[in-house]
Amino acid sequence: MIKQLEITAHTQDVPTVLEHLNSTPKGLSDKEAVLRTEIFGRNELDEGKRKTIFGMFMEQFKNIMIIILLIAAVISGFMHELTDTFIILAVIIINAILGVIQENKAEKALAALKKMAAPHVKVKRDGVVRQIRTEELVPGDIVLLEAGDFVPADMRLIECASMKVEEAALTGESVPVEKIIAKLEKADLVLGDRLNMAYSGSSVTYGRGSGVVTATGMNTEVGKIARHLTQSESQETPLQKKLAEMSKILSVGIVIVSIFIFLVGIFQGRDRFEMFLTSVSLAVAAIPEGLPAVITIVLALGVQKMARRNAIIRKLSAVETLGSTEIICSDKTGTLTQNKMTVKEVYLDGKVAQVGKTDYPGMEVFMQILALCNDANLVYENNEVVDIQGDPTETALARLAADHGFKKDVLEQEIPRTNEIPFDSDRKLMTTIHQYGNELRAMTKGAPDMLLERCDRILINGKVEALTPDMVKQVQAANREMAQKALRVLALAYQDLEKTTVSFNSATVEHKLVFVGLAGMIDPPRPEVREAVRVCREAGIRPIMITGDHRDTAAAIAKELGIIKDENEIITGSELSQISDAEFEKRVTQYSVYARVSPDHKVRIVKAWKNMGKIVAMTGDGVNDAPALKSSDIGVGMGITGTDVTKSVSNMVLADDNFATIVLAVEEGRKIYSNIRKTIQFLLSSNLGEVVTLFIGTMLNWTVLLPIHILWVNLVTDTFPALALGVEKAEKDVMRHKPRRAGTSFFAEGVGVSIIYQGIIKGLITLSVFYIGSRFYSQSVAITMTFVTLGLIQLTHSFNVRSNTKSLFTLGFFSNMYLVAAVSVAAFLQVGVVLFPFLNRIFKVEPLNLTQWLVVLAGSLLIIPIVEAGKIIYNRFAKQD
Repeated sequence: MIKQLEITAHTQDVPTVLEHLNSTPKGLSDKEAVLRTEIFGRNELDEGKRKTIFGMFMEQFKNIMIIILLIAAVISGFMHELTDTFIILAVIIINAILGVIQENKAEKALAALKKMAAPHVKVKRDGVVRQIRTEELVPGDIVLLEAGDFVPADMRLIECASMKVEEAALTGESVPVEKIIAKLEKADLVLGDRLNMAYSGSSVTYGRGSGVVTATGMNTEVGKIARHLTQSESQETPLQKKLAEMSKILSVGIVIVSIFIFLVGIFQGRDRFEMFLTSVSLAVAAIPEGLPAVITIVLALGVQKMARRNAIIRKLSAVETLGSTEIICSDKTGTLTQNKMTVKEVYLDGKVAQVGKTDYPGMEVFMQILALCNDANLVYENNEVVDIQGDPTETALARLAADHGFKKDVLEQEIPRTNEIPFDSDRKLMTTIHQYGNELRAMTKGAPDMLLERCDRILINGKVEALTPDMVKQVQAANREMAQKALRVLALAYQDLEKTTVSFNSATVEHKLVFVGLAGMIDPPRPEVREAVRVCREAGIRPIMITGDHRDTAAAIAKELGIIKDENEIITGSELSQISDAEFEKRVTQYSVYARVSPDHKVRIVKAWKNMGKIVAMTGDGVNDAPALKSSDIGVGMGITGTDVTKSVSNMVLADDNFATIVLAVEEGRKIYSNIRKTIQFLLSSNLGEVVTLFIGTMLNWTVLLPIHILWVNLVTDTFPALALGVEKAEKDVMRHKPRRAGTSFFAEGVGVSIIYQGIIKGLITLSVFYIGSRFYSQSVAITMTFVTLGLIQLTHSFNVRSNTKSLFTLGFFSNMYLVAAVSVAAFLQVGVVLFPFLNRIFKVEPLNLTQWLVVLAGSLLIIPIVEAGKIIYNRFAKQD
């Protein structure tokens, strides 16, 4: 009985692996393949248990606030307040529908993963090469690979001919990896260091080879990622946690007050049914029916604004989560960097120079070699080079040459290639032979140490000189200098051949070469990222780099971006594997850069920060990022370079792949959270004002308001200003504050105190107006004055809650025109109920005279100076603290 090799195949030699898998270089028989399909299943990803639309819809009701609203709707129906019932149910259903639309991300991710596999693959069966569908592959199959092929399953390579594999989507390494077949000693190597393995989802960019399949389907590395996606539990966002907390407090308070008023009424000898209805009316009055709808709309408006700034939100609650982000774990390749190898420095005529500042006599020969000893292809549009296709290293060299006027296709017409000696891993060189005028010229590039050994001359200031030991030391020093900057260095040389040369191989061509220079390249940082990192730090957000690249490369980029100051802040994946979860959680704050990591490492990093109570955002573009994106509080995918998998599991996608866009999104998230708090403060203080009015009125045996009045105030004079508060402009210093902690209450920083004292004051002012009305006028006039005052006082109070610390007179009454418009419309509707006779009968109110209107206006405006005084007192105490 054979078993799939998942971890140890890279530590075994080819015969041992074949023996373990009961396979041979000729492949399996068809009969054996069928048998193994029954044992291991098809080479495809399981979809997991799919949620039905109905199931997702019902899940939206597992929320305390929604349950409270459902109870309120039932009670309102019992009291024959059908309008209230229908409105509440409409709010609930709309929110549920919006929730369903945002669901089902895991299924989309798996579909995207499936697309990464090519439909057919070449295998050996019974010693004959044939094509089969990828899902028919089984462990033990011998698969043939060549440039352009997708790798269809995890495999141990058994044959390699200069084969390079692009693994960026899986490992994060930006350069294709040169593969070998020799066994490796260390068992705990990260995927990117397992040079004798090829993994499902990667692609061959150069050369050819073959391998024996060691794992298929869900046992591949991509399969493990798929399993993470299907098994990961959806995380509650900070906003959802805060709303749940607030809902619990609200529900307990409502129940206590309702029971208390019912018992007091019974004690006073009132009718039990009447007191039950009164208690229920009080409960309904205390529930902010419009709150879920207002929050949904505020978040939706934020989503639209962020979309205009290239941040596409896939889940509404993610908007607010960004505002509380404390840690941003970012993949390096394609996110912090451009995912485009670029030549940064060159060594010519004995000097190291920055690209763009090079104008030496030997430059022409140097550029010719860059362009011609190269298999990249230039893509034109309207006679302009718009793209260069090929191996990333070769495209970087061809791009530099083209930028200096040495276009490969143009040069090849003048200096055609007649022969070549392909690159291989033993020589680490590539040579092309060209017709150079009447002569033949060999142009060679490769590893500096290997090429220098084959050179006996050097091109200096346009002249060929003997390569002395001192000159060799200078070249070696320049190579070390570039390598210390994490540049990938290639050396260039040439040799003019005899016209009679007939045998073109390494022995006859790659010796007695003329050394020309060095080219140092790297995947450079995005130009805007350094400033984005600075702003992050100023905002109290810690940027973390997580990459599959080597330590030196990661260190160079991180230092350039300002993510680290010294290399003590770097740890590699192999070092991380030696640390237990408990120990890592103690040390996680020491590290800002993680190099050569695997997908599991990324998840560990995210979870370690989350276990410290931090809100973690994870950015990424490759398949390897998907599990960590889903484990984080907010996953940020890349819209251009990102795979479909990462986009599918992300909460937010950056349309421009710009790290700086995250900073803009964080700013918008902080503003939205602040505005949601203002909205909640406004609504709860308004509802508390209603409760105080009804509660004290009932205690005094006063009939101060009718049920229709409460409904009107809740849904008209509350909702419009609440929406306008949701689009309040951000404070100028919003990105100079530290992020709020995950456990910070909605009611912290004076919000809870403000809700209580402002609600009580509004209730007392409203009761005072009722007392004046009943003392000097009739009961019906008193109720009308109370109704109008309760509505208008909430409208004027909406200006107060724009800031708990800044004076309204400092902010200005007209700096939020949306609020001015909302208050104007709501005030017109509120006053219109009294002014228009045909509405008097519906709302059971009486027309008011000028004196009565002045009393109402005075009561409505009185809340402004009282709250202004409260702000002065709060600021003085805050300064003392």
